[in-house]
Amino acid sequence: MTNEAKSTVVAYLLWLFLGGLGAHRFYIGRTGSGVAILALLVIGVATAGVGIGSLVIVASAIWLLVDLFLIPGMIRQQKEEVRNSFSKQMYTERVLAPERSER
Repeated sequence: MTNEAKSTVVAYLLWLFLGGLGAHRFYIGRTGSGVAILALLVIGVATAGVGIGSLVIVASAIWLLVDLFLIPGMIRQQKEEVRNSFSKQMYTERVLAPERSER
C-alpha cells in the first residue's frame, strides 16, 4: 500500500520545478486538471504576442499559487483512496472469495 501512496515532498518539488506544466497534478493522479494547467501555459505562451496571453499566464500562476496550499489535501485524499481500494480488495479476497468457492 505504501508504494501506491504519493509523497508530499515529491509533489512540492514537482510543483516548484515543473508546476507550470502541471507535473504535480499528474503525479497525484489528477490528470484532467494537469492537462488544463498545461493547456493554459501553452495557450498563454502562444498568444503572448497578442496581449491576451499574459492574462492566461497570470490565471495559470494564480492556480499554481492556490495549489501551493491544496497539495497536502490532495495527497491526503489520494492516500485515502488507496486505503479504500486496498480495504475493498482485501474484503473481496478474504470474505467473498471463500463464499464463492463453497458454492
